[in-house]
Amino acid sequence: MDVDDVAARLGALGNRTRLEIYRILVRAGDPGLAVGEIQRRTGVPNSTLSHHLRQLMAVGLVTQERQGTTLICRNDGAAMNATLGFLIDQCCADAVEADAA
Repeated sequence: MDVDDVAARLGALGNRTRLEIYRILVRAGDPGLAVGEIQRRTGVPNSTLSHHLRQLMAVGLVTQERQGTTLICRNDGAAMNATLGFLIDQCCADAVEADAA
């Protein structure tokens, strides 16, 4: 994972509505949620919701699967972990120990 990928994902999550949608999908776990259920929970109009879901899919945070006439959206857990791992792995990498001073 490179810094551009992480920046794109964090940028997508920098929008309040997309962050809310993503949080709902993270909470839903592996089964995911139908687009209609996401709309019900958020109150976001369908056309606007579609735009936000496309943004989250474009950066790899969300996947969609058609089940009959229903679109199921899921959080991509591996993408989420890679994004968070990119930040966590760098934690304190350049810290200078107090004893060395």
